[in-house]
Amino acid sequence: MAIADWPVAERPREKLLQKGASALSDAELLAIFLRTGCAGKSAVDLARELMQEFGSLRGLLCASQADFCQAQGLGPAKYAQLQAVMEMAKRNLAEVLERGDALTDPNQVRNYLKAQLRHQPSEVFCVLYLDSQHQLIRFEPLFYGTIDAAAVYCREVVRKCLEHNAAAVIFAHNHPSGVAEPSLSDRQLTDRLIQALGLVDIRVLDHMVVGDKRVVSFAERGWL
Repeated sequence: MAIADWPVAERPREKLLQKGASALSDAELLAIFLRTGCAGKSAVDLARELMQEFGSLRGLLCASQADFCQAQGLGPAKYAQLQAVMEMAKRNLAEVLERGDALTDPNQVRNYLKAQLRHQPSEVFCVLYLDSQHQLIRFEPLFYGTIDAAAVYCREVVRKCLEHNAAAVIFAHNHPSGVAEPSLSDRQLTDRLIQALGLVDIRVLDHMVVGDKRVVSFAERGWL
């Protein structure tokens, strides 16, 4: 059955307009992006098949251009549209952080970090440099690693913090596995960074680990 023949309340686009985007499933959101299905399949059917093929919505969003374009119903135009949408989301969240307000809302920082790091195929260690009022100076990826680790050098972190004249920092890195639970090495690294930066009077406000569905805050767990 074509989506146009569905009850109005069940059509993805109408459902979004009535209840908001958060009320839709991953497949329904993807169906709106696809706009149309293909022979014998509605856009929702095609979306479900694509998510199964790529393993999840995250798998589709992280797919290379070659893999993306080989899938049924997709191609270079859709790939370009998707990349543009993702980049607009990142820039919107960046603008929110760069307005000059103090970073006092952990959820605001979480949303920004998820947009920046959730879909990275390998581990990336980043720093948010803050001034004495906890306003954002700059967000910077510092170290790139393999699928499960990135080498982080305390001396380079201290040098960069001094270069940006930071009074405080928030660290962040992703777990490409999708599991946000910090490892023992994550905690040990954070302790070393706190000690190193303490020598130059720079506070570590938090270390956030970005997974597929959640972001774990060291500060909220009382680890700082």
